[in-house]
Amino acid sequence: MKKTDLAKSDAKKLMNQMGAKGAAFGATAGAPAPDRRQQRERDRALGLVPFAVKLNGDLAKQLQALSKERGVDLSELVAELLQKGLSV
Repeated sequence: MKKTDLAKSDAKKLMNQMGAKGAAFGATAGAPAPDRRQQRERDRALGLVPFAVKLNGDLAKQLQALSKERGVDLSELVAELLQKGLSV
């Protein structure tokens, strides 16, 4: 094995250790991870369906600011605005 191959191998090992599953840094290190399966089951029981869209950055900021102003979840705000928009 060449010296450069050995250095590449060491670098790969180091990168794999740094990006290991479950590795958390900063404020998220101490916080418990949410149980996504239970969250999906709760959402399904409420009749909620995941719905991803791509929005302009300015529009997303407006929606986030409005949800904070009203004190509601962003999903609730978007659902309300869509219902109002579709009831024309």
